[in-house]
Amino acid sequence: MKVTIFGSGYVGLVTGACLAETGNDVICVDVDADKIERLNAGHIPIFEPGLEPMIEKNVADGRLRFTTDAKEGVEHGLFQFIAVGTPPDEDGSADLKYVLTVAETIATHMTEYKIVVDKSTVPVGTADKVAETIGKTLAAAGKEPIFDVVSNPEFLKEGAAVSDFMSPDRIIVGTDNPRTSELLKALYAPFNRNRDRMITMDVRSAELTKYAANAMLATKISFMNELANLAELLGADIEQVRHGIGSDGRIGYSFIYPGCGYGGSCFPKDVNALERTAAGVGYEAQLLKAVEDVNSRQKSVLFQKVSAHFKGDLSGKTFAVWGLAFKPNTDDMREAPSRVLMESLWQAGAKVRAYDPEAMAECQRIYGDRDDLYLAESADDALEGTDALIVVTEWQMFRNPDFMTLKHQLNQPVIFDGRNLFEPAFLKQEGYTYYAIGRGEIA
Repeated sequence: MKVTIFGSGYVGLVTGACLAETGNDVICVDVDADKIERLNAGHIPIFEPGLEPMIEKNVADGRLRFTTDAKEGVEHGLFQFIAVGTPPDEDGSADLKYVLTVAETIATHMTEYKIVVDKSTVPVGTADKVAETIGKTLAAAGKEPIFDVVSNPEFLKEGAAVSDFMSPDRIIVGTDNPRTSELLKALYAPFNRNRDRMITMDVRSAELTKYAANAMLATKISFMNELANLAELLGADIEQVRHGIGSDGRIGYSFIYPGCGYGGSCFPKDVNALERTAAGVGYEAQLLKAVEDVNSRQKSVLFQKVSAHFKGDLSGKTFAVWGLAFKPNTDDMREAPSRVLMESLWQAGAKVRAYDPEAMAECQRIYGDRDDLYLAESADDALEGTDALIVVTEWQMFRNPDFMTLKHQLNQPVIFDGRNLFEPAFLKQEGYTYYAIGRGEIA
């Protein structure tokens, strides 16, 4: 099948590469000429395991192309995927200007039937706005080709997006047209062979499903962090509590790991946007607001522990920070807890020696050259001459360090663990002062 994808960011690239991998003829369209030039030269702008070799292979085989020519893209594909960004507006709602601009662009060049697929995460009612924009643009040009607008939200985890697309839990399709549903079923057939993963529903329900999924997962994280803070005050160990409640099949173990807050491009933005959507229809979503508030507070917990340990005097001190990306297996630092931590340390007069396996270039892009930030060449390099280690991201390489060597590299054996990677009893035996989330101080 011939597929066009507008947007060559995270969602667009993964969608394009995976659809090309199953034999489709895919064109990705983007207005950023520099990005397209780099993609055509083989430079992938994001880190996602498995994505780069998949793109290289399908470009070489002629199934995947990148262009800035919107007319070529519209003429090419029966399926016109909209996979552009929906950044938060000033009030926290999703800004649809890029989505609607693409809709207008598609209508401008349309001469035959097209299936317009909303892949971007968009508020309920966006498909109606896309259809209205296309209809008005066609009418103004005196054209009358028919089209359908479908909601087909993505459910891709950063760090596992390729495997998520190739082996999905579910494929949500929102459409009221049975013919369109069958065409999408054919497109997704290679990902749907073991069992029927495709769930067809009305458009607005599909749009809400995406927001509901992310809000539910964010709620589990914030609830666990709320319990972790309470456990600390009560003298309980949240990790033991986690095992106790996770063994209940109704709760499960997924997304109940306490930590220093969630980040990324999805959960913070989507929870906020869903709250604004609720306000737009006169409903106060109290739980969603609480989820946001708890997460915002949780991002400051590590700094508060550091400040308390050093009795509020951080001036002139240097801290090793392990982990900058908001989660492992990505270089994404959007809304990352590391940013809140480092900016708080700098404001208090401290310096940072930071290391992350993938996010170093992104950190350099965000903060530039600073006297109070050293981007280390390795995890060990980050430790040299520091007053304490702060673990922010749970990369596998951080889970089992040489604690004897680490102890000699630090000015004093103090660890602040924002992801509960280590065993408190062992660190106490080794002579460390250890702070985790929801486990109290171990000295």
